[in-house]
Amino acid sequence: MTARAAVAELLERAVRAGQTPGAVAAWGPGGDEPAHVVAVGLARVAPSREAAAPSTWYDLASLTKPLATGTLALLAARERAISLDATVGEILSAAAGRRIGKASIRQLLGHSSGLPAWAPLYALADGPRGVVEAVLALEPIGWPDQQVEYSCPGFILLGAILERVFGQPLDAAFRERVVEPLGLGESLGFRPHPTRRPMAGGAIEPAVERRLCAERGVDPSAIPAVAAGLPDDGNARFLGGVAGNAGLFGTAAGVHRLASQYLRSVSQLLQRNEIASATAIVAAADGGQVRGLGWQLASSPGCAAGPSLAATAFGHTGFTGTSVWVDPRRQAVFVLLANRHHPGHHEVDLHPLRRRFHALAVSDRTSRP
Repeated sequence: MTARAAVAELLERAVRAGQTPGAVAAWGPGGDEPAHVVAVGLARVAPSREAAAPSTWYDLASLTKPLATGTLALLAARERAISLDATVGEILSAAAGRRIGKASIRQLLGHSSGLPAWAPLYALADGPRGVVEAVLALEPIGWPDQQVEYSCPGFILLGAILERVFGQPLDAAFRERVVEPLGLGESLGFRPHPTRRPMAGGAIEPAVERRLCAERGVDPSAIPAVAAGLPDDGNARFLGGVAGNAGLFGTAAGVHRLASQYLRSVSQLLQRNEIASATAIVAAADGGQVRGLGWQLASSPGCAAGPSLAATAFGHTGFTGTSVWVDPRRQAVFVLLANRHHPGHHEVDLHPLRRRFHALAVSDRTSRP
């Protein structure tokens, strides 16, 4: 059985098991197009049934962090619009004197800023313009660089900082500096028009955030309504669908092409020193996650990479069911897009599926070193 057939069978079993209504996988050497794309199952089951296809756009969720926000931070540093070692307090006067003000851009990118993992900013801010102040006012979990805590508020703050230094909205900066130079307009972007793109279905109700709000004593009526073309993340919806932590949508091939820019042999966007900086260890927890600039490194125990990818691999996962991993030893990229949260949130652990996908995909001769 070929690797392509084996991956298709693996994903079909996942669909039959109810892990996700459908999925699209893309893998192979980095470059303009993936060597293989496999689509199985349904992109949506409601309000109508539509088959998953290579052209299906998925809510990429937290893949936004390395692909959009992390990439833009590297480009901002190249333009000398920002220094990765500048502190939040040096950039935002409102942060001066606060603990978060001592955190650097590098620490925000490496999830070691001291900010908590999540907060219902839509219930804490006085409108979208008050989100930055709401993040700055969050109770820190520690001092910068004291521990690694995967933080969505940290990347929301990063997105706001990038908007300030670029002098334009985050989606405009991303389109101008990343999408247009790489010709990704038909395969990657923020706020896709739901009737102009073949879209994977999302959650009909924000069940997970309702639970999180209830645990914090927050009125769940504050959660922004879900809608086609807007991300599953409530804070990103509150910001109009564009945020540093979530909001990016795209196809498997689009993710493959952008992630390929982190491979020195094929990158048309990033310079060698920028790739090296982004994929080196920035922060590491004792026995836990190991982080680069936006990326999780494969040396993180129990991560989605699995043993088939090189120890130098790096990648990210998204709450909706998405993942991308880059293996520099093989000069290959592995993308798996699913929408496990459609039509209702299904918090199934997809890490075993991702690891098995990687194992099957690397068996293909085009993915070998």
